[in-house]
Amino acid sequence: MKTSSSECLYCQNNDTLHSLMIKICDLEVSQLFLFKEQSYLGRCNVVHKDHGVDFHELSNAQRDAFMRDVANVAKAITSAFNPTKINYGAYGDTLSHLHFHVVPKYKDGYGFGGVFEMNPQKTTFSDTEYSEVIEKIKAAL
Repeated sequence: MKTSSSECLYCQNNDTLHSLMIKICDLEVSQLFLFKEQSYLGRCNVVHKDHGVDFHELSNAQRDAFMRDVANVAKAITSAFNPTKINYGAYGDTLSHLHFHVVPKYKDGYGFGGVFEMNPQKTTFSDTEYSEVIEKIKAAL
């Protein structure tokens, strides 16, 4: 099911987006967001800059650039927080905007060994703490 850009929280840069995520920076072909829900310390979303593009529709060069962005984010999160493993999720049932969830998992941490929960609503930070996480990620990019 394709959604229009007028219905897309990423394209609209709306209150729903800001209630869920904080923009960290622009990447080569994507934008990087930090989830406000931080049960998985450092969890981010890599969002393609173009609306309505599905992964299989990208040219080889576009796909390579997008996956480079995803890999660079995973490296930065690994450098900043030393997770046991990075999980990836690419969903789009109700939102036609290509994005990859980059989810660090920690042995003995929340949800380790299982599929990550989209929004467990367990851990949120102060503005200062979000800024510290963002700065660690940016420094490692």
